[in-house]
Amino acid sequence: MATNERKILVAVDEGEESKYALSWCLENIVNQNFMDTIVLLYVKQPQVVYAAVDGTGYLFSTDIIATIDKYKNQVAETVIEKAKMLCKDLQNVKVEAKVEQGDPRDMICEAAEKMAVDMVVLGSHGYGLIKRAFLGSVSNHCAQNIKRPVLIVKKPKT
Repeated sequence: MATNERKILVAVDEGEESKYALSWCLENIVNQNFMDTIVLLYVKQPQVVYAAVDGTGYLFSTDIIATIDKYKNQVAETVIEKAKMLCKDLQNVKVEAKVEQGDPRDMICEAAEKMAVDMVVLGSHGYGLIKRAFLGSVSNHCAQNIKRPVLIVKKPKT
């Protein structure tokens, strides 16, 4: 890549934090004179594996599992479309979208390395110590494991 071309990976999800991070990135990082490429990455959580029989003795049908998968795909499409709408007025900036499935922490790290991006931008949910211990911090994991610059954007508290 020439020095005036950059590829910036922005992880997006359903939360306001990722929307804010994308908006902040577009206002403060992206330069329309540099022919930047924005890669919008949405990671679908893996399908939870259910036992064939739940606690009440009812079977989970393939229809229910198919409905859940369809819903996850619709959510992914909606999130990507909303993110693309934030980018619609950009000129000289290419916008790509990727949808992956797996643990967001691992998939963001893998995508950053595989695509050889110049920077990764993530929103921060601002979880406290307890929630972070149980849920894990995607942004912290990525900052520790991606071998490229990682920018964590925190949404101001209102």
